[in-house]
Amino acid sequence: MTFPFTIKNDFQYEVVGLIYEGGMGVVYEAQQQGARGFQKRVAIKVVRDKYTKQKDFIENFIGEAKLVADLIHTNIVQTYHFGEAKGIWFITMELIRGVNLEQFTHRLHASKTVLPVHLAVFIVSRIARGLAYAHSKSAHDGKPLGIVHRDVSPKNIMIAFEGDVKLTDFGIAKARGFLKDQEGEVVAGKADYMSPEQADFQVTDKRSDLFSAGIVLAQLLLGRNIFNADNPEESRRRVLRMSIPDFTKTTPVLEPRLNQILQKALARKLEDRYQTAEELLYDLEFFIYHRGYGPTNETLGKFVRHLFEQDHTTPAADPSRGGTILLSSASQSTNSTRM
Repeated sequence: MTFPFTIKNDFQYEVVGLIYEGGMGVVYEAQQQGARGFQKRVAIKVVRDKYTKQKDFIENFIGEAKLVADLIHTNIVQTYHFGEAKGIWFITMELIRGVNLEQFTHRLHASKTVLPVHLAVFIVSRIARGLAYAHSKSAHDGKPLGIVHRDVSPKNIMIAFEGDVKLTDFGIAKARGFLKDQEGEVVAGKADYMSPEQADFQVTDKRSDLFSAGIVLAQLLLGRNIFNADNPEESRRRVLRMSIPDFTKTTPVLEPRLNQILQKALARKLEDRYQTAEELLYDLEFFIYHRGYGPTNETLGKFVRHLFEQDHTTPAADPSRGGTILLSSASQSTNSTRM
């Protein structure tokens, strides 16, 4: 499909800009229109035309929508609606006015700005909060869903200009009864943010996400991803075999307690790694709050706004590009961003 475009049916969304283009889908900013002048800005994740005829892909897209519909947490992007109209499959989600962590780190580098340690730890602690919630989520029958995100990486971590940190994109997550899973046959995720078990085509559990969170924390503290290489195969090799350094020696200003947290998060042996996101969250929050007052959403928001020299009202999309999407209420199946 091209942008702008229109589908005429019951639900009306006026597209006001493009947020993100991925290989398999596009995310737009849109204004939802309702009765008596009701309006709400949302993000709409739309499947690209060439994938709409691929049954397995659409089944996983539907599974993702159903999975995230009940993930209601301040550190996870919220899903509002899922549907299909005239061959277009879409998920309507919470619109985050802000940037993803990849854009954030690029701006830090470009502006030669040093991220304060307490803010780096705060960001990852919020991700740990979101993971703790997702990992413990149960189905309506009370049985654990066994959710593993499998793609905890900077592109999937949003920071709002108000300072909220949110995990997004459960498109390759695994969970009982929702998404088709080919672990052991294919490898899913970004190579330089994988856990060793991911990189080795093994079955993963929630501890895999904690290794990935450890990579993100190390990157924020060191200014680089220690596993990043020129190609995915070399990145995977580093994840599997590269020695994890004593970070107090490579980065002398790093406090020993943070080195201990990183060593535990990046432990290759599962029994040596953090066993739950709650354990990681406790250590991160104790580090930043044990002396008393520590960072808050407001503290982070002020830093992000200053870094990008704009406030939280700045549009996330280009308002000069527009269109109208009208989506059928008959196709609605659930009540969370990116592809």
